[in-house]
Amino acid sequence: MASFPLLLLPGLLCDDRLWHEPAEALADVADIHHADLTRDDSVAGMAARVLASAPPVFALAGLSMGGYVAFEILRQAPQRVARLALLDTSARLDPPKRLLVRQAGLAMAEAGRFAGVTRKLLPQLVHESRVDSAVGEEVMAMAQRVGLPAFLRQQRAIIDRPDSLPLLPTIRVPTLLGVGEDDRMTLPEETRLMHERIPGARLHVFARCGHLPPMEVPQETAAVLRDWLTAP
Repeated sequence: MASFPLLLLPGLLCDDRLWHEPAEALADVADIHHADLTRDDSVAGMAARVLASAPPVFALAGLSMGGYVAFEILRQAPQRVARLALLDTSARLDPPKRLLVRQAGLAMAEAGRFAGVTRKLLPQLVHESRVDSAVGEEVMAMAQRVGLPAFLRQQRAIIDRPDSLPLLPTIRVPTLLGVGEDDRMTLPEETRLMHERIPGARLHVFARCGHLPPMEVPQETAAVLRDWLTAP
C-alpha cells in the first residue's frame, strides 16, 4: 500500500513526542510530517507556516491547539486537506471562565512565572492512573522543551483564535473525531457537538483516557487513525 502524507499538529506545550508512538505504528501507511507550532503568535500564522512546507495534499490530524490550527488550514487551503482528524479539541471559543484562566496564565508567564506542566497540573492533562507514571514525566519534560517564549506565542494565538463553529457544516472530507473519556481540559461534549455538525463524521471515545490519547493510549490511537487513513 502506498503511503499517504499525514500532517500531525501538536497541542499547547507539545512537540513531536506527542505523536511519536502512533507515528511509528503508522509508518507503513503514512508519510509522516510533524508541524512546528512554536514560532507564531496567531493561528493564521501557524497555519500559513505549516502550509508553506506541507505536501500539496495531505491527511491532517490535530490535537487540542492543533485542532484550532487544523480549522484555520481548512479556511486557508481546504482543497489541500484530504482527510481530517480532530482529537480533544473544540470548535467553539473559550467560555468566559476558561478565557480568564488562560489570560491569568499568560500574565503570570509574561511576569516570568512559567512552570510549564507541573505535577499539580498533570491531572488536568492525563488520566489519574498515569499522573505518577512515565507518561506524566514525559508530558512535563515535553513542556520544558517547548519553553516559555513558545508558550507565550501559543497562548496568545489560542486566546485570539476565531470561532470555528460556522466552519463545521462545510467540512466535506472523511473526518474522525476523538476524545478521552476523562478529558478535563477539553470536555467530551465539545467533541460531541462537532460530531453533530460535521457531515458524516465518525466519533471515537478513548476509555480511561485524559487529554492526550497519542501518549496515554498510543496503540488505540494508532489503530483508530489507521482505520481513518485507509477507509475508502
